[in-house]
Amino acid sequence: MRLNILKWLKEPEIHFEKMEHLPEEEQGKGYVCVSLIKKKANITQSTTSSYLAILKKAGLLNCKRIGQWTYYQRNEEGIQQLAGFISSEL
Repeated sequence: MRLNILKWLKEPEIHFEKMEHLPEEEQGKGYVCVSLIKKKANITQSTTSSYLAILKKAGLLNCKRIGQWTYYQRNEEGIQQLAGFISSEL
């Protein structure tokens, strides 16, 4: 499921509906709120939060809190570092 989340966040405009409460200046930057990720993954809020925390701790996601919502986006630099490590070490 965590890999699916990363794949979905690669093209959020395809996989998620527009976030109505995301400020206009943040639209199009790849941010998706936790509730939409939870809905798409069809898992509980606590499981969603746990998965997102793991991906963030691994450096694969960035997060931003705006008002009462938390949004996540891919950390492309972290993903490229992981891909390089896998390519050279495994």
